[in-house]
Amino acid sequence: MRNAFLTLLFVAATLVSMAQEGQSIDRVIAVVGGSITLQSELETQYLQMLSQGYEPNDDSRCIMFEELLYGNLLLHRSKVDSLEISDGDVEDELNRRLEYFISQLGSKEKLEEYYEKSILEIKDEFREMIKEQLLTQRMQTKITGDIKVTPAETRAYFSKIPKDSLPYINTEIELGRIMRRPAVTKAQKEAARAKAEELRQRVLDGESFRALAILYSEDPGSSKNGGDLGFFTRGMMVPEFDAVAFSLKEDSVSEVFETSYGYHFVEMLERRGEQINVRHILVRAKTSPEDLERARVFLDSVYELIQEKKMTFAQAAEKFSDDEETKINGGMMFNPMTGATTFQMDQLGSIDQRLFLTVENMKPGDISKAVKTQSPDGKEAYNLFFLKSKTEPHVANLKDDYQKIQQAALAEKKNKTIEKWINDKAAETYVKIDAAYQDCPFAHRWEKK
Repeated sequence: MRNAFLTLLFVAATLVSMAQEGQSIDRVIAVVGGSITLQSELETQYLQMLSQGYEPNDDSRCIMFEELLYGNLLLHRSKVDSLEISDGDVEDELNRRLEYFISQLGSKEKLEEYYEKSILEIKDEFREMIKEQLLTQRMQTKITGDIKVTPAETRAYFSKIPKDSLPYINTEIELGRIMRRPAVTKAQKEAARAKAEELRQRVLDGESFRALAILYSEDPGSSKNGGDLGFFTRGMMVPEFDAVAFSLKEDSVSEVFETSYGYHFVEMLERRGEQINVRHILVRAKTSPEDLERARVFLDSVYELIQEKKMTFAQAAEKFSDDEETKINGGMMFNPMTGATTFQMDQLGSIDQRLFLTVENMKPGDISKAVKTQSPDGKEAYNLFFLKSKTEPHVANLKDDYQKIQQAALAEKKNKTIEKWINDKAAETYVKIDAAYQDCPFAHRWEKK
């Protein structure tokens, strides 16, 4: 259920709200120049990390705290250096982000309803914050934007890596697909809603929410925990879910509502400031076996067209695929973890657990027969997969991996520049760190001793 809808706008909303309400969780934990860091900022970032599946360790809060210090130092120095952001740039960025959220929620009115403010009020609230973010980005670009590495520097970076420490490059592939995803009919959606309504009524009649979630919820991440989602803040779930969950009182049960995942109802367990803990039951609207079979048969016919060279895979993807993200790119897929067009084999599970078995024995140039997959939001589809390229696992070398080595050399050069900049500028800047964080194993010298 937790999705990638983690964005600064709504995280910022939480922070602003907490700060304005003066809740006890908030206190200043650092001052860098004229910028402060709040405890709530740190806690929100920590919750974000958990929501993304990262396992925290003893130093996680300290690492995040130092990142916040760095951000505030960038902001402070941007003002010292008199960097400027025009009002037009701020408005463009503000509008761009609002347009994104409006597209996610479906309309301007739904965004206003979700946020309980008008668009103008939302803009007024976030304008200064957006300006500070742009100033921070501009300052960072000023520090590292012109840094490049030459071929000689790339070779020097590679040569200083001990031979027995050279990284091992796993098999990498480039993969394309043509997807056919049957639409869910009105009757199928009504059936799912009716099932959710039935389960909700059983809860209202006294049956255990937890037991029903274990037995019937189709959210694999929470059903085994009785539907318990743990504590989260606004922005960590899809907006429709947030809108209902955050409106509930403790021990109350929501009406059935729809998200992109299906139909839910929610029980409020506990509220701690801006964090809530709820349990939910999800019922997905399912595609009929007949519709899925039609998709498979259709893709079989597309497969034959490609095999008979009546069209290329790219042409077929553009004409027939239901995947809007890849059809304009010849069907070639982007790795959601890296943004690149290459995948390591063990990353295929992020698309579908069965994909590894499909691709494992394919050779470059092969096209699979129609393969059934299920996306993270539970939607079923059939796909033709095209293996464009596949490398063999090997120890990194300049011939095969020059671009990766060049990027690593560039990252190292930028990191060294940033480290020196932080140490130099922190020494010239007023920095005060709360006693609770002074023992953190910082990577940089922040406070003057």
